[in-house]
Amino acid sequence: MTGQADMRPRFHFTAPRGWINDPHGITYRDGQYHLFYQHVPDSLEWAPNCHWGHALSPDLFLFEALPIAIAPGDGDDGIWTGCLVNDRIFYTSVEQPDLGRGRVRIATPLDAEWINWQKGEVVAETPADVSAYRDPFVFRDGTQWRMWVGAALKDDSAAALSYVSDDLDHWTYDGIALQRSRQDRDPVWTGAMWECPQLLELDGRHVMITSVWDDDVLHYVTCAIGDHRAGKFHPETWGRLTFGDSHYAPTYFQDAAGRPCLTFWLRNIADPEAGWTGAHSIPYVLHLDADRLVATPHPGLTAYRTTNTQLQGLAADLTWTGTNLTISSGPHPVATITTTPTDLTLRVDEESWTMPYDAGPVRVILDGPILELATGRGLLAAAITPTTDVLSITTDGDLHELSALDASADRPRTGW
Repeated sequence: MTGQADMRPRFHFTAPRGWINDPHGITYRDGQYHLFYQHVPDSLEWAPNCHWGHALSPDLFLFEALPIAIAPGDGDDGIWTGCLVNDRIFYTSVEQPDLGRGRVRIATPLDAEWINWQKGEVVAETPADVSAYRDPFVFRDGTQWRMWVGAALKDDSAAALSYVSDDLDHWTYDGIALQRSRQDRDPVWTGAMWECPQLLELDGRHVMITSVWDDDVLHYVTCAIGDHRAGKFHPETWGRLTFGDSHYAPTYFQDAAGRPCLTFWLRNIADPEAGWTGAHSIPYVLHLDADRLVATPHPGLTAYRTTNTQLQGLAADLTWTGTNLTISSGPHPVATITTTPTDLTLRVDEESWTMPYDAGPVRVILDGPILELATGRGLLAAAITPTTDVLSITTDGDLHELSALDASADRPRTGW
């Protein structure tokens, strides 16, 4: 069958309508995953009056949209990014006109299903020497709780600010956990502000993951591997986790098996005619390879592989090595991947993006308008535009795996 393809992805979360960006608060509870996300329900563009949307999934791939969890009002002009710990949401509360200098506020559930939430106290305010402030992330640090908040300092440095608490309700500012000048570029530039800075322990080491913001431009996700002690993070190596202009603002969580995971906001994915903008990546499992953070597509995706090893549709999962792979919709190429001994380049229409490459296998996830690439050197994603409901692949290399993905029998409802 030919004609305009259905451009809503099946395995990447999209809201029923409106704008979405950052995922947050992903929590496995009572056999289901709760996903929260920054949402502007009645607009196809970002606006400051963000809400916390809410969805439910059995496996991180198929989602049921639930009612809005938290909305503006009651002292909030916008409900921006945060996290969820022990039945408490920590979110960025913003007010006009100084939207950049947020506050950290708590919300708690009114029911066992986490459908209705009640706003509580403001537990942290922007310090005087900080020009921008948002995105709390709470984690256990020995016998205390610790909270990081992303910041831009007035000395032109990006920073993660640190707070401590014994009970999650009362917080004390504990100074700067880490800061880095906007002028530092070796080995990676980290901008003027860190959005969504998060700390995790992985393979016996500490890893900081943050998104790079500078002068209202969103860049990429970077990471540092090192040691966190006494409220300070001491980086040993810096690197980039994402390339291109799609992956941004990931949230860290543990899946049902306790594996460390990230899910990203995917920028530039939209179907205006269908009334939605923005998507989330598939989830990735994290591990360290020496001094490199590696993100691998979550193994739960394999449950949707079919016995069909020919690409007959718009959703597929494949592993490839070679120097050239072309994905076509009918007679027309929609994306080309080329490699050299040191670089991988993705081309879509007139745009191209390049990332480091070391001759290892390339995992390619196709899902309607989304193409995601994962290698040992990082992640890259872009929007594609199929014009039929069947894609085809040609390559001069080896397709080690090629499986169509199908969820038609089990897809839950979407909408409120």
